[in-house]
Amino acid sequence: MKRRSESDPTRAAGTQAVHRALSVLHVIARGRDQGVGLSSICRQAGLNKSTAHRLASALVAAGMVEQDARTRQYFLGAECHALGLVAASRFGLHHDVDAPVRRLAQHTGDAAFFSARQGAWSLCLLRHEGQYPLKSHVLQAGDRHPLGVGGGSLAMLAALPDAEIEPMLDAVMDETRLAFPGYTRECLRAEVAATRARGFAVNRGRVLKGSWGFGMPVRNPEGQVIGAFSIATVESRMTPEREQILGDLLAQEAQSLEQILCARAGASSLAPVFLSSAATAATQSKRHHHDASSHCRMVTHSLRETV
Repeated sequence: MKRRSESDPTRAAGTQAVHRALSVLHVIARGRDQGVGLSSICRQAGLNKSTAHRLASALVAAGMVEQDARTRQYFLGAECHALGLVAASRFGLHHDVDAPVRRLAQHTGDAAFFSARQGAWSLCLLRHEGQYPLKSHVLQAGDRHPLGVGGGSLAMLAALPDAEIEPMLDAVMDETRLAFPGYTRECLRAEVAATRARGFAVNRGRVLKGSWGFGMPVRNPEGQVIGAFSIATVESRMTPEREQILGDLLAQEAQSLEQILCARAGASSLAPVFLSSAATAATQSKRHHHDASSHCRMVTHSLRETV
């Protein structure tokens, strides 16, 4: 039997249909308990009405999506839940990050998160709330953002080697412009440079006005970026001193998790990940000027090492 060429238009069309269906599924996931209407799916996925309706109907037939008979809103279906339960056993990292995310929320009073890297995307795995009454709701568990959008996602992008930055931007810029019009390639490049110079990522209301995000990347023993801790707060809580405190708290949890991962893998050192001795001394000098009772603060993480 004759094999189809890799350039076969039928195969290309099939691949495109899969990508579009997954795009629709991600849009519906972002709707959470409120659901998503067909017009919103069209807008967010960049599809015309007939295509969006056809793909959503196929997902409903497969049990991946449900449609409310009264409101006509779409929601994730029971099959998605079942697949999530099957996949959960492979992602032990979720158990490793629960306690650190809780600590960050308790120490700061703000919402704290851990997001995992998925290629050119960031997936929020976990959110814990702090006690401060004003909440930032810009990021929820299950949300998927392009790398560079938000504090944790920006931390991951900035921690990548220079040679990987542009390919990541190439992969997500179309979706980024569509869903987050405040972001451009130029501003993301500038944010990467600022993050590396500062030592942690700061999103000053670029995703949602008044909502600030802070992020610190986490790497595996091989030095690959696998995720990030982050904190979301409201602008009214922020001062330059508190920015540094939040960065230090994130750095502590990132370093602790990396040490756990190294011990589990039998790795002896993560020397390339941490600051040089000169940078460490400079950071310790900065800490001397902060509240000495803040026992959770530590050396800023190694984004300054990524050049």
